[in-house]
Amino acid sequence: MQDKKRVLENIDKIHTTEMGIDRIKKNLKLNLHEKKEIVNYCKKKITDVKSNIYKKGKNYYCELEDIRITINSHSYTIITAHQVKEVYKKKNTKTNLF
Repeated sequence: MQDKKRVLENIDKIHTTEMGIDRIKKNLKLNLHEKKEIVNYCKKKITDVKSNIYKKGKNYYCELEDIRITINSHSYTIITAHQVKEVYKKKNTKTNLF
């Protein structure tokens, strides 16, 4: 819960790069074109009350429904996002591969 609180406290710092935009659009099959639209899409997932946010190594991971968003914990840069069939549990118990 502490990880989610920290990410939400810094929600205004969350951003991505042009390469990040390309990866997110491709991996999630988004039909959004503007960088701001894609970042807002990710922020909406992150701020959802049902999202599971945890830190592993240098990244935060946000999981909601069948989506996992990877965020650098120092810069708050969205690195990528993927669709997954199942999610990794916070206790590092792997239940699925990408």
